[in-house]
Amino acid sequence: MTDSRPPPKVGFVSLGCPKALVDSERVLTRLRAEGYAISPTYAGADLVVVNTCGFIDAAVEESLEAIGEALRENGRVIVTGCLGAKRELLREAHPKLLAITGPHAEEELLRHVRAHLPPPREPFAGLVPPRDVKLTPEHFAYLKISEGCNHACTFCVIPSLRGPLASRPVGEVLREAERLVEAGARELLVIAQDTSAYGVDLKHRTGFAGGRPVKTRLKDLCEALAGFGVWVRLHYVYPYPNVDELIPLMAEGKILPYLDVPFQHAHPRVLRAMKRPASAENNLERIRAWRAICPEITLRSTFIAGFPGETEAEFEALLAFLEEARLDRVGCFAYSPVEGAAANALPGAVPDALREERRRRLMDVQEDISAELLSAKIGREITVLVDEVDEQGTIARSSSDAPEIDGVVFIDGYFDAAPGDFLRVRVVDADEHDLYAEPAAA
Repeated sequence: MTDSRPPPKVGFVSLGCPKALVDSERVLTRLRAEGYAISPTYAGADLVVVNTCGFIDAAVEESLEAIGEALRENGRVIVTGCLGAKRELLREAHPKLLAITGPHAEEELLRHVRAHLPPPREPFAGLVPPRDVKLTPEHFAYLKISEGCNHACTFCVIPSLRGPLASRPVGEVLREAERLVEAGARELLVIAQDTSAYGVDLKHRTGFAGGRPVKTRLKDLCEALAGFGVWVRLHYVYPYPNVDELIPLMAEGKILPYLDVPFQHAHPRVLRAMKRPASAENNLERIRAWRAICPEITLRSTFIAGFPGETEAEFEALLAFLEEARLDRVGCFAYSPVEGAAANALPGAVPDALREERRRRLMDVQEDISAELLSAKIGREITVLVDEVDEQGTIARSSSDAPEIDGVVFIDGYFDAAPGDFLRVRVVDADEHDLYAEPAAA
């Protein structure tokens, strides 16, 4: 007999990076497949799952506040994600939690949900919804190709939270990419903790997609993704020599001419203290080589200011690197101690105020560089992907702009577009971060 009662409802809060967001999408899809409904509010939920971040102290604080809010507004809360690895901290801060799981614990999380909120008597067992649950707009999607990391960067605890590198089989990745494109994605954002290392743990073994052999290697994956006819954007790419193989694919238009490369610093001693992979590489020389092959390439990076022991001279070397490298997009964080990170024990802690001052100085330098690079685009025609149409016009992104972290292209007064449309526009103005454009003449 069919159960006519309304399905149990789960609320879901997803915090942290795009990699955690992909985890949330996967869990929500599983819950939907088992017959649960997803509630957009605390009040309408029978219980709430909070997917947490625990990377830096600010993220831990945000996660603890979100958990507290869910407990106040709903009362029945399960915690998962990176902060879930710190069970004692969570139990001390919030003793009334129903359950705690860490990252990579999808099955354990689902068991807890079922135990505290049984599924319908006749769930859609084994059935997958017609479309996966997505937490991003339909026209772009994150494609996570691996979990974990084999590095031991002294400022990071990700390997202890998410484990060593575990690459997904290439056929599985490509099948997911196909589903995402069929569901309307016009842009795939390839992510991992270390995208460059994809397939190393699997010894680059050959998989199959669509009956064709494909090696579990980043270059081969990108060539296969290019066959879907959508934008393919690469994130978290460490500057190993094998990355050089990707640049011709960008020059040929197979994938976007965009690399998100987390350099973190430029001074050799600081990089060694950070235990950064590829710390001995000549990154300026590599950047020049990339630009020689693909002049249109956009380079994004992140840096840490005020790392323990960083001298003023070493910080000035970082600024000099920025001036010469002229990166298109840059983010900078003042060093933040992370519980369990080896860098906390390094000598020469930089005072909080000085860390923040150095962060501001770096961003001031980068704003000038960014303004110059963007102003050089005035008068050019470019292709953009529409994100939104509001009362002022169309908001889009160029190949140089990843969603939520880079700039946008404003097309004021233009309303004949919809999210997911590609438009050809002419740039008419620019500021430090964004471009302003008008539709190109037909």
